[in-house]
Amino acid sequence: MAAPNLVLIGAFTYRPLIMNIYYSTLNWTLGSASATIVGFGNYVRFFTSDAAGVVLTTTAIFAVLTVGGSMLLGLLVALALNTKVRGQTLARASVFAPYVLSGVGVGLVWLFIFDPVYGVLAYVLRRFGTESPRWFNDPTLSLVMVIVVYVWKNLGYCAIVYLAGLQSLPADVMEAASLDGASTSRRFWHVSLPLLGPTTLFLLITTILSSLQAFDLIKIMTPTSQGTRTLIYEAYVQGFGAYQRAGYSAAISVILFVFLITLTIVQIAWVDRKVHYS
Repeated sequence: MAAPNLVLIGAFTYRPLIMNIYYSTLNWTLGSASATIVGFGNYVRFFTSDAAGVVLTTTAIFAVLTVGGSMLLGLLVALALNTKVRGQTLARASVFAPYVLSGVGVGLVWLFIFDPVYGVLAYVLRRFGTESPRWFNDPTLSLVMVIVVYVWKNLGYCAIVYLAGLQSLPADVMEAASLDGASTSRRFWHVSLPLLGPTTLFLLITTILSSLQAFDLIKIMTPTSQGTRTLIYEAYVQGFGAYQRAGYSAAISVILFVFLITLTIVQIAWVDRKVHYS
């Protein structure tokens, strides 16, 4: 009964992966009828290029800040949503809504907000006598802009998952800590947070994988900025941009795949040891 699913997974997941690894060993221009085998030449070319350091650094900064920001703010929002107040259902739906919206649509809306001339943010800053920064022209500011939007879009996912974790905490343990005189802050740091270990591990894995594969917001908001050239966007530019270097683009994709696999294995093997399962 599993055979049809295994066939589909093999045809649409593992076969493209294997073919992409093969393409990464070719000097091949997209659309060309011929290609030359270069072995590890594309990998050597990438790691010895001037762009490699910038791309890897940008990818690391983007991943660390988006993952950390989404999880931290998501936990704080989850704590607020876990209280019993009127309108909590509407509040939870509102927090989660940006996560299910199209990345293209979100990017277009935030482009208007960040526009230094006609944008909402520029209007607010002018009311306080300050000019809006040129978000799109400065590589550092363009990266900050995309990180802010990405965190805003994805913190709802972290908040809902953390909220589910908070509501599944064993009530007897929390009551025992309260009877022992533990304050609210001590119950959170020494009881709730350790018990949320499995939830945190799950979010850490899924958000890192999602962050390293973020493309739509970067493409829509900063299509020409050098400050937001992450690995996946660099693979797109090299393969489908002006260069049309399909083999080189495939090599960058394989490098990203190796990073993802390595990070996942490290998290499962090392971080899982520090997780407390109730």
